[in-house]
Amino acid sequence: MNPPAVEKAEYRYAGFWMRFWAYLLDLVVIASVNGILVYPIFRALDIKISDPSIFAPVSITTAVIFYGYFVLMTKFFGQTLGKMVFGLKVISLEAKKLSWSTIMFREWIGRFISGSILILYIVVAFLPKRQGIHDLFADTTVVHERS
Repeated sequence: MNPPAVEKAEYRYAGFWMRFWAYLLDLVVIASVNGILVYPIFRALDIKISDPSIFAPVSITTAVIFYGYFVLMTKFFGQTLGKMVFGLKVISLEAKKLSWSTIMFREWIGRFISGSILILYIVVAFLPKRQGIHDLFADTTVVHERS
């Protein structure tokens, strides 16, 4: 007897502009959290927020919020608030649940690399599965939730 054939899901990959607008909305959310919580708390505690160093307490705190937002939202929901609004979701190309290591690699290391060399985000527009560099590293992509 042959095992039943497993259908492979057909996805509609999210293109550059959809991902761009979702990311922009995510940046607005993060900036709002920083503006409503982080900066007022630092001012109330009289901690210097104008220090341009990446090792300044405010820089470290905002970086933790930035990366924490993307890691935790992607792990627990498969999408950030920006992706939710635009109906997008991060999936594994290996058709399995996103693991902590995959998400950490995608959202932390991959996003750091893509963010360091901004032109790398444009790669999304040219690859068949609309993957960014961070997606290529983690074997993930972003798809439309409802095709």
